[in-house]
Amino acid sequence: MKIVSLVDNNTQNSRYKAVHGLSFYIETDNHKILFDLGPNRTFLRNAEMKGIDLSKVDTVVISHGHFDHGGGLSAFLAVNNSAKIYIQRSAFEKHYCKVLFLAFSVGIKKSLMNRNQIVLLDGNYDIDDELRIFQAVGDTLISPCNKTLLDKNKQIDKFEHEQNLLIKSDKNVLFAGCSHKGFVNILNGTNETIDIYIGGFHTMGKTVDDDYIDGLCERIARFEGKVYTCHCTGLKNFSKIAERCSNVSYIYVGNELVV
Repeated sequence: MKIVSLVDNNTQNSRYKAVHGLSFYIETDNHKILFDLGPNRTFLRNAEMKGIDLSKVDTVVISHGHFDHGGGLSAFLAVNNSAKIYIQRSAFEKHYCKVLFLAFSVGIKKSLMNRNQIVLLDGNYDIDDELRIFQAVGDTLISPCNKTLLDKNKQIDKFEHEQNLLIKSDKNVLFAGCSHKGFVNILNGTNETIDIYIGGFHTMGKTVDDDYIDGLCERIARFEGKVYTCHCTGLKNFSKIAERCSNVSYIYVGNELVV
C-alpha cells in the first residue's frame, strides 16, 4: 500500500503547497483512493507535482462535512467522472464554527449532494472485502475544541456526519480525518486489530489544556500500532505528544508511506 499526503497544514518541502486541510492519495492492490479532498484545488496541484493522475481514482471517502476536508469536491468532479464518492448524508447539512459570538459557515456545497458519483451513507458501509467505512462508538476523551463547532441548529456538533476508513491488508490501516469523535471511540468502532492509525487529533485550539493532552498521550501510548498524525493536531501539540509517545510521527504534505 502506498500513501501520499496531498494536503496538510504543514510541509517540509517548498515544492508542495501547504494549506489548512487534509487529503491523502492511497494505492492498494485493488483501488486508487482519495481520503478527503482539502479545501480547494490544492490537492490537484500537489498531485501533479507527485506525478499522480487523479482521473484514475476509483474511490473517494470524505471524512466529514467541513470545507477543509470536502471543499475540493467540485474540483475533483471536474477531473474525474467515474469514481464513487462516499460521504455521510448528514455531511451536507449546514455546519458552523463559533468565533466569539459569531457563527461562520464551514460546510460543503449542498448543491453537489445529488451528483451521480455521490454515494450517501447513513452509518457503516462495507465497500468490499478490502475497504470498510465505519463510525466511532462511545464518548470517551473528546477534544474540547469540538465546543466551538456547531451543527445545523447551531448547537455543539455531535459529529454524526463523521466517518473513518479501514483498509484491510497485511497491515490494517485506519484513516480518520480530524478524529472529532475521539481516538479511543474511533478504535472502538472496528473490531479489527489496527496496525497504523492516520489522522489529526483536533488539538490546535486554545481550549485544549494539559489534562486533555495527558489523557490523549496515555491512550496513544497504550496503542500497540504506529500513529501518523497531521492537519488539526498542530505542530506545537504534536511535539508534546511525540515526546511522550514513541509511536507517533507527523506526516507532512508531500510525504509518502509504503506499508
